[in-house]
Amino acid sequence: MINRSLFENTGTAFTLKSDSELERAYFLFKMISSEPLVRIGTAVTNFALKAHLPVEKLIRATVFDHFCGGVNEEDCLPVIDKLYTEGVSSVLDYSVEGKAEENQFDNALEKILKIIRFCDDREAMPIVVFKPSGFGRFLLYQKKTEGVALTTEEDAEWGRIINRFDTVCKLAKEKDVEVLIDGEESWMQDAADDLVEEMMRRYNKDVTIVYNTLQLYRWDRLDYLKDLHQRAKESGFKIGMKIVRGAYMEKERDRALEKGYDSPICENKKATDDNFNDALNYILNNLKDISVFIGTHNEASCFLAMELMEAHNIAKQDNNVWFGQLYGMSDHISFNLAAQGYNVAKYIPFGPVKDVMPYLIRRAEENTSVSGQTSRELTLLKTEKRRRKL
Repeated sequence: MINRSLFENTGTAFTLKSDSELERAYFLFKMISSEPLVRIGTAVTNFALKAHLPVEKLIRATVFDHFCGGVNEEDCLPVIDKLYTEGVSSVLDYSVEGKAEENQFDNALEKILKIIRFCDDREAMPIVVFKPSGFGRFLLYQKKTEGVALTTEEDAEWGRIINRFDTVCKLAKEKDVEVLIDGEESWMQDAADDLVEEMMRRYNKDVTIVYNTLQLYRWDRLDYLKDLHQRAKESGFKIGMKIVRGAYMEKERDRALEKGYDSPICENKKATDDNFNDALNYILNNLKDISVFIGTHNEASCFLAMELMEAHNIAKQDNNVWFGQLYGMSDHISFNLAAQGYNVAKYIPFGPVKDVMPYLIRRAEENTSVSGQTSRELTLLKTEKRRRKL
């Protein structure tokens, strides 16, 4: 029987937070809950960094240290080790965005390979992650998705992208580290999907190493999963799938309106929730063929996953099912699930403070737009502060 009050346990949720860290978290979420403050803070931070003002220490001591693990892999080790004392694993996420040069893609490849080697022999780090656009130009994925013929130079460029994917997946297979490949905008995603599927065919023969991402605010994704499942059964490979609701909703809707095509996004939040839960149900019904990383901050979806696992007699420690949340958020889900014996991992963003700022700004803006998320964090932090006083 699932304990429906599980996520109310703030003692377990914030067990790793000192009183001062608890106060910092409360202050940050209070700030994030105000849209004008986020807007002003973002503008001031961007200006200060561009003007080379000495603000990195301040950023590091507040928002960076709350949402990020460190500036490099070694810097993240204390966070990784600390989380693992409570049974929570780590997924190091090199969160430097917006690069577009070949040498930058090669640098990103070397960074991911270094992380895989860093994961080797570290039980606390069984998974790595990267974005397709970290390994190649976004516009090239877009051209492939739209079926536009590539030039000779672009063909060679695409070949280098395939090689980067293959190099990562091959090493991950050797080291028995799972690879999550993030989803991006719909107008480049088909090319990424095809490439990830090819990696699954190569490296997911016996166990699941390579995972694609389903952004389930898209109404077509469950059908895509079912079609992929059919191909996997016919060709004899396993599917790895990270399921999330999605990260580019406004951008997707604006582009559909501007270009005059039907929006790929579900019509409302309920339709998105239903789509997510239907995909979860489908995967847990087919766990012999599909492994899942359940990336969600939604309590109802977590409860549904727990109930489905119980109904299908899926062990809590079955490596085909992982729950994941972002570092600095939803500790009431992560730590309470881990305490119950489920596989849980935190996404740990890292990178130089200045380079990680676009990620942090997006995180603040997303929290502002999902007011329920922020108010839930504040309520739980308030409850824990009160509990500690008593």
